[in-house]
Amino acid sequence: MITSYLRGHLIEYDDNGWNYADNKQPIDMENRACIRCGMMPTPEGYDACLGYIPGVSSACCGHGVMELWVLK
Repeated sequence: MITSYLRGHLIEYDDNGWNYADNKQPIDMENRACIRCGMMPTPEGYDACLGYIPGVSSACCGHGVMELWVLK
């Protein structure tokens, strides 16, 4: 089984696609807040605790699972 994290929540990939590991709900059916800061992503898709960072192509707060990372 393939696993990953979505805003700090463990997710699993199976024949039906990506699902939350704890309740098997599809990730596109249940939008969850970050387990670290408790906030949902911004309407633009940024991690709410980071917001828009000028000159950065990608960034992640780590969501309590890993360290912050930023790509310029």
